Amino acid sequence: MSISHIETKNREDFPEFEELFNLVESFMGYLPNAYLLMADKPDLMHAFAKMSASVFKDDILDIQSKQLIALASSLSAGCKYCQSHTSHGAERAGVPNEKIANILNYQTSSYYEPSEVALLDLAFASGEVPNKATKAHFDQLKEFYSKEQILEVVAVISFFGFLNRWNDTFGTEIEAIPANYLQNELKPTNW
Repeated sequence: MSISHIETKNREDFPEFEELFNLVESFMGYLPNAYLLMADKPDLMHAFAKMSASVFKDDILDIQSKQLIALASSLSAGCKYCQSHTSHGAERAGVPNEKIANILNYQTSSYYEPSEVALLDLAFASGEVPNKATKAHFDQLKEFYSKEQILEVVAVISFFGFLNRWNDTFGTEIEAIPANYLQNELKPTNW
């Protein structure tokens, strides 16, 4: 495992997190390298795991929407590591590859409903630095979503704000599973 800008340990070096690692692996299909770096700071790992469980709870807003929000936010922020994870995560959640491949054209693509356009408008705007979210984004969201759902949307965006900075700053290496997904499923579509 490699982090471009700092050394880290291997999974075996963190037996105290094996149960968490197994849970993450069952959800994502692999253990993200970012977890191995966070494991060197146990308090951060515990806080991150709790936030991740809260953000990805499939209750108020469906997991497919959350993955598309995360992907849009990561595309806007420019984090390749998170883009690979969120595109693969969207596919695992049941989003068709064609829809994922068309995310940059979401405003005009037939794959996206008006309610999804509202979600992605905010995700792309707020993923930028400085943040470009406006009242108009929220007015648009309120046409389709409840206050609780809007809170979920912003929670996903904010969670990935942390992950985008964390992984881009450290130069976290993309794992084989999401890298292969990009290479085999999205690259052939000119993504």
